[in-house]
Amino acid sequence: MTSTQRATKWLLGSNLRPTRQRLVLAEILVGDGKHRHVTAESLFEQVNKRADKVSLATVYNTLHTFCDAGLVQEITVDGSKSYFDTRTNDHPHFYWEEDQKLTDAPADQLKISELPNAPKGAEIASVDVIIRLRRK
Repeated sequence: MTSTQRATKWLLGSNLRPTRQRLVLAEILVGDGKHRHVTAESLFEQVNKRADKVSLATVYNTLHTFCDAGLVQEITVDGSKSYFDTRTNDHPHFYWEEDQKLTDAPADQLKISELPNAPKGAEIASVDVIIRLRRK
């Protein structure tokens, strides 16, 4: 399967029309079949190394469209820096502070034995685990 075919299938699987901009971004995100963590800025840099140019605003808007469609999940670090993860199941992350890089952490090693009760009238939607790392 080519990267374009994989990207098209990914988009159509969530009922998104494969527009030129969506296809360009989807090819970078899933064209090789691997999961990745990107920021809008890093994706913007990658796409503009190619012949197809896309504005930063389009990258942001498209990533949020992908989030709404369940294709990627947004992970916010420090309340201001957002990463977009193509692996959408619940799993923990390592955040490498020096590199400002987000990577998957081994989910099988994470043990959460108990969560606090949600306040009355609310339910827990998800639990995000980000483990901050610093090199020794």
